[in-house]
Amino acid sequence: MRRREFITLIGGAAAWPLVARAQQPERMRLIGVLLPYRDNDPEGHGRFDKFRQSLHQLGWIDGHNVRIDHRWAGDDNAIRTYALELARIAPDVVVGASTPVLHALQQHMPSAPIVFVGVSDPEGVGFIASLARPGGNVTGFANFEAQTGGKWLQSLKDLVPRLDRVAVLRNPAAGDGFVRTIETVAPALGVEVIVAGVRDRAEILRAIDGFAGRPNGGLIVLPDPIFQAQRGVIINAAAKHQLPAVYPFRIFATDGGLMAYAVDPGDQLRRAASYVGRILKGEKPADLPVQAPTKYELAINLKTAKALGLEIPPSLLARADEVIE
Repeated sequence: MRRREFITLIGGAAAWPLVARAQQPERMRLIGVLLPYRDNDPEGHGRFDKFRQSLHQLGWIDGHNVRIDHRWAGDDNAIRTYALELARIAPDVVVGASTPVLHALQQHMPSAPIVFVGVSDPEGVGFIASLARPGGNVTGFANFEAQTGGKWLQSLKDLVPRLDRVAVLRNPAAGDGFVRTIETVAPALGVEVIVAGVRDRAEILRAIDGFAGRPNGGLIVLPDPIFQAQRGVIINAAAKHQLPAVYPFRIFATDGGLMAYAVDPGDQLRRAASYVGRILKGEKPADLPVQAPTKYELAINLKTAKALGLEIPPSLLARADEVIE
């Protein structure tokens, strides 16, 4: 064999491993998702579909270059259980919705990149160092500021001028900022505030039944997975006792609740896909600023108002983004 041919042969052989490596498919990335809905809740499935569709539009296709491992958690026990399960499979990035979900993910995954949605006042609670520079392994999309609590109470008072008592349904482990704001605003509106910390269906019913014995009462439901999962129970109990109520998500009003002043959680999940994609490409959660809601929406259910004997003031109707007939 001539020298030139020998050199060519050796050089080509040396290149074979490089070519083989270059032709290997990209590693499948793993995305964990923990959502605070029961697995048969169409609202939760609709929001998850928005997230997956947005990822697809960004080039991250489930089953092709990413695998999405998602869990439905309709109560606190399920949230803790599934957060631990996700920690064991070590995803490249995790998406969690709601404050209780983020608490559980941080407990079990202190270093994994986490993108949250639906978390109120994440800086005040201590999840992040600041909105502009979150630091650590967590970033995402906040839903409500603590001041929103005062707007829920004001909206209810505008709708029911005779209102002089309000029960606030809260998860005992969350909602401190909302409660403080409601209690601060209430004296100027002439409203007594009764805070009810509840954890399950039975406690929700006891709280509403116990509060509803006197006239001129109303109900404020704070954002929490417990209340999302039990929204039918709450709406039916409010109707039974003729309690006007304001809720934190539009789905409550479309399901028969009186009024909702809310952000769109589905839109937040859609927007979260962009942060997931950036993290998969190498950016750090610490460098991605936490984003605030871009819009709040007021939805009013006229059928429920009529059943309660309420006439919606024209000023409130003019502010409504959606009127449900």
